[in-house]
Amino acid sequence: MPGYVMGNFFIYSVINAFTPGPGNILALNTVTNYGYKKGRPLFWGIFAGYYVVQMICAIFVFGVSTFLPDVLGIMKYIGAAYILWLAVHIAISRPDTDSVEKSASFLKGFLLQFVNVKIYLFGITALTGYITDFSASLWVLILFEFIIATIGTVATLTWVGMGVLIQKVYQQHYRVINVILALILLECVYSMLK
Repeated sequence: MPGYVMGNFFIYSVINAFTPGPGNILALNTVTNYGYKKGRPLFWGIFAGYYVVQMICAIFVFGVSTFLPDVLGIMKYIGAAYILWLAVHIAISRPDTDSVEKSASFLKGFLLQFVNVKIYLFGITALTGYITDFSASLWVLILFEFIIATIGTVATLTWVGMGVLIQKVYQQHYRVINVILALILLECVYSMLK
């Protein structure tokens, strides 16, 4: 696998994992409202759910590549369209300061990931856009989804650890940050389709 493909895989993964999404926002709001100690069960639920969903994505992509190999080529374009949509959405989005969570349970964090469309699209797009051209082995797909889930966990931990600091900085400079992230994602789309 060429180095630039791996580099773009990691760039895409880091941007997607660190941008605001349901898990990161829930973790941020929980830590700012309840503190780390009371929010810990929710954070563990988010992390566990992330790994389970990414393993489901690896099995899905493996199944498609085994039984419907021509579909992977189409999925690459669907993934590129999703990244393009994500870039536009990030560029025009504003911070959400109104959402406040009422409880911080493991189950709530775990179940959130099963309805978090962002991470399904994230996992499937990363595999079909960067990995399956070089290998569609189940173990390779699981390895890369494990990497994605680990990057996602680190991202959520960052949101938890930075708490109010990230929220304040992001709210003050969200437009510049969002445009930079969107432009980097556009480069990922270009490299995926060339």
